[in-house]
Amino acid sequence: MRTSDPKIWAVGDAVESRDFVTGEACVVPLAGPANRQGRVAAESICGRPSQFRGVQATAVCGAFGLIVASTGASEKTLCRAGINRHEKVYVHPSNHAGYYPDPKLIHLKLLFSVPDGRVLGAQAVGGEGTDKRIDVIAMAIQMHGTVFDLEQAELCYAPQFGSAKDPVNLAGMVAANVIRGDLTSAQWDELSGSDALLVDVREPDEFAAGHVEGSISLPLSQLRQRIHELPKDREIAVYCGVGQRSYYAMRMLGQHGYRVSSLAGGFTTYSNLPSKPKIREAATTR
Repeated sequence: MRTSDPKIWAVGDAVESRDFVTGEACVVPLAGPANRQGRVAAESICGRPSQFRGVQATAVCGAFGLIVASTGASEKTLCRAGINRHEKVYVHPSNHAGYYPDPKLIHLKLLFSVPDGRVLGAQAVGGEGTDKRIDVIAMAIQMHGTVFDLEQAELCYAPQFGSAKDPVNLAGMVAANVIRGDLTSAQWDELSGSDALLVDVREPDEFAAGHVEGSISLPLSQLRQRIHELPKDREIAVYCGVGQRSYYAMRMLGQHGYRVSSLAGGFTTYSNLPSKPKIREAATTR
């Protein structure tokens, strides 16, 4: 924390720091980094070699009964810094086991570099436990961890506190599937002007309750019997509620020679987009 004047140290909310993820100069007025900077400066003044690692902007707040938290770089920050080789996944798990009363959704977006899978940032909004998941990912970023570390992380589990497959594990698994090539993920904002046939693999009652305009309904439970109805000369994009069933559909169709991708985060992600992509009307299936 020593400045260009060797006799002056600067700490706190107003000083320029280094972004831990991008390496860029930044100003992040948060109490946690400010306190750590004070400790580093004090050690340095007293002659003990010490260095501040940089800031990740790990933060949390409450809004309208929800917990909103983030750590590391946002997608806009990565693009501004010229870090273009990155991917993103969305997961929408519950904060604890579904069979335990009153589960709350956690909507989590994870950003990671490709092809090494280094965790770059995460944002989440949801119920109780949202901040805990961001804290875990913040530590992974601090240790230069990867999505493979997240999928292997051993975290506290009891039905009232989490799931055997924690939201952090789930985000790591989905991201690892992308890097390994098991999941061909497509983003909703890539669909504008696309010629892909959009297929909703949820059940008919779910489709009737709300769906993406321009998509067709072909439930996963009927896909094996009706797979011949889909054209092989056209790219196909499948979606479900959160991405699990569309992953199964994508794998099945891929094994039958179809060019197919699964839309990240499913209809839950689409429903929360600030602006909806314009989808071409689906042509009739064969």
